[in-house]
Amino acid sequence: MVTTTALTALEEKLLAAAGSVPDPELPVLTLAELGVLRGLRLASPDRVEVQLTPTYTGCPAIEAMSADIERVLHEHGIPEVEVRTVLSPPWTTDAITAEGRRKLAAFGIAPPRPAGPAGGPVTVDLTIRCPHCGSTDTTLLSRFSSTACKALRRCETCREPFDHFKEL
Repeated sequence: MVTTTALTALEEKLLAAAGSVPDPELPVLTLAELGVLRGLRLASPDRVEVQLTPTYTGCPAIEAMSADIERVLHEHGIPEVEVRTVLSPPWTTDAITAEGRRKLAAFGIAPPRPAGPAGGPVTVDLTIRCPHCGSTDTTLLSRFSSTACKALRRCETCREPFDHFKEL
């Protein structure tokens, strides 16, 4: 998360509440685990500003994420909530927490691989581990799956199809 100043205790509490919102497309992950929640600031006793970065610019879930954050913060006594979309720096799959990656795999989605050396691009090695049996003998079926950020693959060992959260 990109936050330049120390948070107050109330801001920490509100950030935790906003971060606990499930992702609308991957409800196994929270927004904090997905790494899209960039910051939160108490602008006044009745107003909170939240920074949210979509996984990609055209992400259709950003409106649902914003509405869910607003609802949760209203439930925590904040009458006015402004959720701003922040595109710079862009979100990358490196923002997904270790717990988020674990949850993706447990849910049957191959998590994205970490970035290459020194934060460089991911290597072009297309070895993707099956989240069901652990085999690396997998085949790409479609570059896109249920969402644009996932690809559809099949394991040649257990023959099960699975989503792979693409690296960005």
